Amino acid sequence: MILNCKKLFLLSFKVKKLHNNHVVVQTKTAALVNIVVSLTCTAYHYSAFMQAFILIAITLTVLYVSLIIYYRFAFTAIPQFQNTNSKTPTTFISIIIPARNESANIEFCLQSILQNNYPAHLLEIIVVDDHSEDDTANIVKKYNSQNVQLISLSEHVSTKINSYKKKAIEVAVAQATGTLIITTDADCIVPVKWLQTIAAFYEEKNPAFIAAPVAIDCGRSFIQIFQSLDFMTLQGITAAVVNKKQMTMCNGANMAYERAVFIEVCGFAGIDNIASGDDMLLMHKIYKQYPDRVMFLKASSAIVKTAAVKTIKEFFNQRIRWASKADKYDDKRILPVLVLVYFFNVFMLVLPIIGKFSNAQFSIFGVWLWLIFFKIVSELFFLFSVASFFNKKNMLWFFPFMQPFHICYTIIAGWLGKFGKYSWKERNVQ
Repeated sequence: MILNCKKLFLLSFKVKKLHNNHVVVQTKTAALVNIVVSLTCTAYHYSAFMQAFILIAITLTVLYVSLIIYYRFAFTAIPQFQNTNSKTPTTFISIIIPARNESANIEFCLQSILQNNYPAHLLEIIVVDDHSEDDTANIVKKYNSQNVQLISLSEHVSTKINSYKKKAIEVAVAQATGTLIITTDADCIVPVKWLQTIAAFYEEKNPAFIAAPVAIDCGRSFIQIFQSLDFMTLQGITAAVVNKKQMTMCNGANMAYERAVFIEVCGFAGIDNIASGDDMLLMHKIYKQYPDRVMFLKASSAIVKTAAVKTIKEFFNQRIRWASKADKYDDKRILPVLVLVYFFNVFMLVLPIIGKFSNAQFSIFGVWLWLIFFKIVSELFFLFSVASFFNKKNMLWFFPFMQPFHICYTIIAGWLGKFGKYSWKERNVQ
């Protein structure tokens, strides 16, 4: 009896232990199921996120490629202006050159202008010395007998201002006597038929504002070749959108406007608190007044060459300065394009990084390669026509290999242009 009770006790203990083990197993099984479900949901959400990310990248690529192809046809549709008029020009031209510490460049600039066979009685060259600390002023004085005037900005500015270049141009315009104002930079070289071409275009088309072509005269270093290609792209887009009346873009190294129109729109009033923008911001003020009289001069005889910056630091500083004007444009038509280009490049940078760490069933890196391929092909399709105009087709061989740097620089310059600082003519600007 005692033995039977003992056996019964042992049997009940085993049953209880088995029951407890079953509960533990159930608990562990439930936990495992929860983990599996959680991982499945995470994988589902991750997969859905990746599909959405890829879809956005493809959409941006389609929009970007379509835009670049549109620019190609818009650029090629612009007829090249040929000065076939043999009559003597009648337009009095005032050339304005703001200069700060340009002793290494100003003489070459002046000599190239004076080589133009333009009637001396219809030409004046005004150099505005912007507080130079080198020999700029003394070099300019040597040309006093050749219709070259020197204005010292320090005699017109007694307090610190934010835009010395705008003030320099404003002072020069006030003293100019020409009908047509042409601006260029002290580090530029102009072609021998520059003035004749601009005058003929002005007299034939009657524009209030002329955006004219600029090319970077580069050496063989990586950064100089890159900026030459990048700048050529911007020039092609400038020509396309100005001719189509879709945006107001230009470069202060080669542009012209009627002096009377400058005065009519009150010059830089309202935009004089912005450090740069003496070109595009003024252009839009004139465009609002005379939309049909803002034109692009597509003529190889009018291409002005400007010096390339020598270092990557100088290059980024220049591009950050250009990008800093983005949210100051009164012409809001440019903003959707800037946003598209910026985020397209962001996706082109992020996509291969995600692809490297992704376990997706499809190759994200492969998708990225196709998108980059379409980007390069469309840009080369556009650039071929632009490079033909600027006589730089041989440089296109470098273009595909510079894509990584182009993507990174677009993102960095765009970001710092909004939130960073830059230095301009030895002055720090916010």
